[in-house]
Amino acid sequence: MAITLAEASKLSNDILLQGVIETIIYDSPVLQVLPFIEIVGNGLTYNQENEAPTVSFYDVGDSWSESTPTFTQVTATLKILGGDADVDNFLLATRSNIQDLEAAVVQLKAKAVQQKFDDTFINGDTGVDSKAFDGIDKLCASGQTTSMGTDGGTLTLTNLDELIDLVKGGKPHMLLMSKRSRRKLTSLQRSLGSIEMTQDQFGNFVSLYNGIPIGVNDWISDEQTVGGSSDCSTIYALQFGEGAVAGLTGPGGLQVERVGSLESKDATRTRVKWYASLALFNSLKLSKLIGVRD
Repeated sequence: MAITLAEASKLSNDILLQGVIETIIYDSPVLQVLPFIEIVGNGLTYNQENEAPTVSFYDVGDSWSESTPTFTQVTATLKILGGDADVDNFLLATRSNIQDLEAAVVQLKAKAVQQKFDDTFINGDTGVDSKAFDGIDKLCASGQTTSMGTDGGTLTLTNLDELIDLVKGGKPHMLLMSKRSRRKLTSLQRSLGSIEMTQDQFGNFVSLYNGIPIGVNDWISDEQTVGGSSDCSTIYALQFGEGAVAGLTGPGGLQVERVGSLESKDATRTRVKWYASLALFNSLKLSKLIGVRD
């Protein structure tokens, strides 16, 4: 069963862990909704669906033709993401509120985990960094890619609709883009007088396009090269779930481990660690629009 980080935190009695999870998901639209599947072992081998089977109408006595879906066997390996947060014992002894100090230090480390995950979720490439996992840019199939043109072009709603239509089996659950692309999309919607808004679980306002939430990721570059242009960006459309884009996590999920006192310095260490990866179970649940210029 897949479960989001927000729901997982409700199952824990560890106040520090709950605070870390809230910090991690607060500024990440992806981690607020991305479901994680807990697996046993160091990876998951699964069949990625590439094409759905077909059916036909037949007359009495016709010969029936067989049609099966096509699959590609893919292996996603869990990777180790995390870091140590040290709190100086002198500060622990002299500050009036010990829990606040520890929480502040761990919160900064949790924020770093969130930023690294969001970066890898987009740009992860095991060919470049074998310690990381492949992100959606690499996982997206070539047939699920559309372009603004040979040298890119200014975003239009027609191109955005084409991106959305590449995702099969229902609407995408999110459009993920850079802040520059969101500003352009907001401008296009404003010119039509049709800006839609909703709120996330923290009460923050989220823009919608055609009822689809718009997520912003700071690691989607606006300086990508397409043809002769080096000022391009990418917009992603994706569905989340066990049959679409889902996270993978080791038993226990995200963990906050109190290592304790250190020998090398007068400090107490807390370790934030996460055995995590990413899986795309159906290639038709993810698409991208490249060459988006300002």
